[in-house]
Amino acid sequence: MINIEENFEFKPNDTIVIGCSSGPDSMALVDMLLKIREKYNLSLIIAHVNHNVRKESYEEAKFMEQYCKNNELVFETMVIEEYGDDNFHNEARNIRYNFFESLIRKYAADYLMTAHHGDDLIETVMMRLVRGSNLSGYSGFKKVVPMEGYKIVRPLIHYTKEELEDYDKLNDVKYFIDSSNDKDKYTRNRYRKYVIPFLKDEDCNVHHKFLKFSEELSNASKFIDKERDKALDRCLMGNSLNLDKFIQEDKFIQKEILYYLLSEFYQDDLILVNDKHIDLVLNLIYSNKANGFVNLPNEVVANKSYNMLELNRETLEITSYEIEFDDYVLLPDNHVIEKILDTSDNSNDICRLNSEEITLPLIVRTRKIGDRMMVKGLDGSKKVKDIFIDKKIKMDKRDAWPIVVDSRGKIVWIPGIKKSAYDKRKVDSYDIVLKYS
Repeated sequence: MINIEENFEFKPNDTIVIGCSSGPDSMALVDMLLKIREKYNLSLIIAHVNHNVRKESYEEAKFMEQYCKNNELVFETMVIEEYGDDNFHNEARNIRYNFFESLIRKYAADYLMTAHHGDDLIETVMMRLVRGSNLSGYSGFKKVVPMEGYKIVRPLIHYTKEELEDYDKLNDVKYFIDSSNDKDKYTRNRYRKYVIPFLKDEDCNVHHKFLKFSEELSNASKFIDKERDKALDRCLMGNSLNLDKFIQEDKFIQKEILYYLLSEFYQDDLILVNDKHIDLVLNLIYSNKANGFVNLPNEVVANKSYNMLELNRETLEITSYEIEFDDYVLLPDNHVIEKILDTSDNSNDICRLNSEEITLPLIVRTRKIGDRMMVKGLDGSKKVKDIFIDKKIKMDKRDAWPIVVDSRGKIVWIPGIKKSAYDKRKVDSYDIVLKYS
């Protein structure tokens, strides 16, 4: 018998974003939360991503929208318009979690809940064992992951997929089956179809064994993390690794340091980094070359410059964008522009406007040739290009930097850089306050 309250301590007035695909696992999770919504006065936001690779995806999105209307749930959705050349599952997951995080901010949510279950944990552990990882990676994913300002929670980790499907039948929960889950070309599918059944034939409760294995490795990893953190204090200088000090550390701790630094760029259970990537970075560190770099998954680059090493994400080439602003915009670089009630902040990250002096709606776009802005405190206008130069904004960032204009094209703000003459002081009359973060 599945009881979600046994596996997570809900609190009154929790706000929860739920990643819901319309599949059997996520629909079971939504149904369980609906059953306890009134008891805890939960605010539930359904986050649905249309991966746009199957014609059924649009039917599923419409179903979810109507389902949410029928059950008085907030419905948020997005369509992935195109993919790059990366691994499909990894790229789709990155896009999903960026979308989820934008909703966390929008609704000031306490939790992101996903329907990962015991079978998912087995798959992840097995895949990482085959690919190579560290102790933390081999443990798969955790039930609760503290993030900045919220937590990722997987309350169904104790149950199998079969148990969740039985729950759906018992409670008459409608769901859709993703036909791509049967395709052997995807690595995870092969584990799901061939490895998991074999393990369950050996022991029908094998998911409990894997959960215990995961927890044991996680506890051991926590102990090792303490030693790693001491080493980090010795050899990390800001965002750079001092290689003279790094190479004095134990070889095992060196790898743990690199895994930790790389974890900043990859999600909690994303299977992207393995032993091969760590070895590439170590080879770079120990090479005789004073300068060099190594390309890693998802546009992450390890750059060596003499006795320092930095990890950075390459800037994606963004030619242009134009987004109509309502109350909230998630930019392609994951920065956010949002409307807030008010603030005492007077930095360039804040803009106060009087709607009577501009034409709504506002537009967030990239720069155009000849752009000029009436600069606050300056008698006249100035080229946006010159403003970027004055602020020493790197060339590779200028073309993607957001420019806020009104519907007539008047530039009212360059977020984080410069205010226009339309910006109001705290003592002036204004009815719009924008924040860039």
